[in-house]
Amino acid sequence: MKITEYGKDTVRRVLAVSLILIVSSFFIQIMEIRFILAIIVVILLIFTLYFFRDPVRTLPPGISEKMVISPADGKIVLIEETENKYFDFFGNVSLKQVSIFLSPFNVHVNCFPLNGTLKYYNYIKGNYIVAFDHKSSERNERTELGIETPEGRKLIFKQIAGFVARRIVCKVRLGEEFKAGDKFGMIKFGSRIDILIPSVTEIRVKIGDKVKAGESIIAVLS
Repeated sequence: MKITEYGKDTVRRVLAVSLILIVSSFFIQIMEIRFILAIIVVILLIFTLYFFRDPVRTLPPGISEKMVISPADGKIVLIEETENKYFDFFGNVSLKQVSIFLSPFNVHVNCFPLNGTLKYYNYIKGNYIVAFDHKSSERNERTELGIETPEGRKLIFKQIAGFVARRIVCKVRLGEEFKAGDKFGMIKFGSRIDILIPSVTEIRVKIGDKVKAGESIIAVLS
């Protein structure tokens, strides 16, 4: 199982803590406590390795330049019209928001949803309310990334930290070009992704659908 490069520092720390617990257990005479420590170490290691897994993903066959691919694994929790707060990027158009909730058991590596150039980037240091609360879109710590395709189509998506998540990894540079499915970062331990697209966009998912990063088609831009 491949471990994402964005989580190797955390994995190393967990391994170090696990080693300390194992060594410490040899100095404990009570077998019940030694057994409990062993169980804690096993659970900690399994969860950490599972959380930071980075499976190979294949773009859907027949993908076109207009198709928006899911930037994250998770569950669709919101599809609705939303206020356009990004006039400088989108212009005077109405927007629709599609939100994906990531539980701690989802793959958390994020990818770009379509081909294009990163034309907008903004980091906001906010709060940490639960990610399935829709207020988290505007209150929590987040990064906002705007992509423009060679044909001039535009999209913004946000990495949003949740109640448990305390670190967003986002390794990008303004002006950098990306392909759909390119991995660029992750949100550690439970989170949310919001996608903002023009209202005329054809949505291909519904609330409750489970999606996979780099594989599921979210929408088709006009």
